[in-house]
Amino acid sequence: MSGQAVMIEGFQCYAPTLALGSDDYPIHLYDRLWRLEENHFWFQARNRILLQMFRQYLKHRGRPDVLEIGCGTGYVLKGLAAENRYDLTGSDVHVSGLRHARRRVPAAEFVQADARDLPYKSDFDAIGAFDVIEHINEDLAVLESVHRSLKPGGIFLVTVPQHMWLWSATDELASHKRRYSRQILSKKLKTAGFEILRLTSFITTLLPAMFVSRFVKRSGAGKQSGFDEYELELSPLANAICSAAMRVDEACIGAGLSLPAGGSLLAVARK
Repeated sequence: MSGQAVMIEGFQCYAPTLALGSDDYPIHLYDRLWRLEENHFWFQARNRILLQMFRQYLKHRGRPDVLEIGCGTGYVLKGLAAENRYDLTGSDVHVSGLRHARRRVPAAEFVQADARDLPYKSDFDAIGAFDVIEHINEDLAVLESVHRSLKPGGIFLVTVPQHMWLWSATDELASHKRRYSRQILSKKLKTAGFEILRLTSFITTLLPAMFVSRFVKRSGAGKQSGFDEYELELSPLANAICSAAMRVDEACIGAGLSLPAGGSLLAVARK
């Protein structure tokens, strides 16, 4: 690790001017995410898919050093910690997220840092960025920073929202800068120096329902307000139906299939 850090709330902070808030992510969402993630189908399904990828692409490494950038409240790190085979570090630009993450995964190390300028060089076997880079204007700078921080042959796992034709108020409330196509994400990963090992969509089974929901929001019909529009407040029945549908995506991805379209995109790349 390089660079000078200052301590804020017990965290080493490498970008202290951003630690208490920035324009890239609405920090009030951390409290809501903390409450919702454990039982929400999307976070549960994404975690199961990510754990599949970690097991597959790190299976030959004894005890990998893993960094998650933009770790938020630590929900993905909690899933990784349950595997008991990774040395975990979580990084987020906001102390608001790190407070929750430290409670959720007390055994992990946590630092505050700007993903565009990580304070590492060839330190990690794997780095994850899960629905992070769409919040940052300089997403290529993030990918280049991740590349520098990985050991030679290290693995980068990244998820992003897919298809600009799904853009809606949900993206605006989340402070997204863009949604990605397969071509754009692939090009940026290659430009940053990565070799792509796997590229697949997910949220595929639910894509028709997602499209209808986004179309209704764009048309102004049935307009909701506040956090509900961010698509996290679901009824128990809707959550159960969506959870069952996502099992189809998980099974296909687990079988090695590359799904061609979906609400989200997953890439696995190697330095």
